[in-house]
Amino acid sequence: MLLLLPPSETKRSGGEGPPLDLDALALPPLREQRQEALRGLLELASDADEMSRVLKLSDRQRDEVTVNRTVCTAPTLRAVDRFTGVLYDALDAASLHEGAQAWLSEHALIQTALLGPVGATDPLPAFRLSAGHRLPGLPPLKRHWSSSTTAALDGVDGPIVDLRSEAYRALGPVPGGPAQAYVRVVAESGDGAVRALNHFNKKTKGLFTRALAQDAPDISGLDDLVTWASGAGFSLRDAATPGEILLIERT
Repeated sequence: MLLLLPPSETKRSGGEGPPLDLDALALPPLREQRQEALRGLLELASDADEMSRVLKLSDRQRDEVTVNRTVCTAPTLRAVDRFTGVLYDALDAASLHEGAQAWLSEHALIQTALLGPVGATDPLPAFRLSAGHRLPGLPPLKRHWSSSTTAALDGVDGPIVDLRSEAYRALGPVPGGPAQAYVRVVAESGDGAVRALNHFNKKTKGLFTRALAQDAPDISGLDDLVTWASGAGFSLRDAATPGEILLIERT
């Protein structure tokens, strides 16, 4: 199976890995799109005022200009360690045992606005760019990434389980088919009513990903995922919308 994760706006600075190497990233067919996006980001960062306007940076965030200017030469961290925030705090990848780390490396991708989907353990520099931003010389990021990412994901072995937010899902729609599901986290009250969660859905996604990595189950279809989830303390059920599945958080 393949798990698709959203990024986070917040990232750790620094790193100990070598500078960004596009040939070291997952999904090699996206190399050209990645180069184009990097060129656009460097052009944007060459004008601090323009970058601050486009990315809506406050005066306190002006150091992000330097972060973007040095994106190709800065040290790297594993992608799963670069991102911080609620989901990644709950996942706490650094504390996982070796087998769980290997599972993440093989089965998880993190969607980014700058480099498309990258492997969870791919070396990643710090950068500032979100799905809704626009880079000079490029079409909107949705158009830049969507068709090429869908093509790159085509032929993935096993089901694709999509935990991305709507904005990042649009950057790389999953190829259609029965072996894929978009996960919505909802809360269920005692009377069986469900409601969508916003901020706290990220923690549930992080815990769900952590449990998958720790257990490393053999998932060859969505039925296998539902069965595993039940034994791991999670509840999955089909949604009213085809191609979606609900991850239930009880309240």
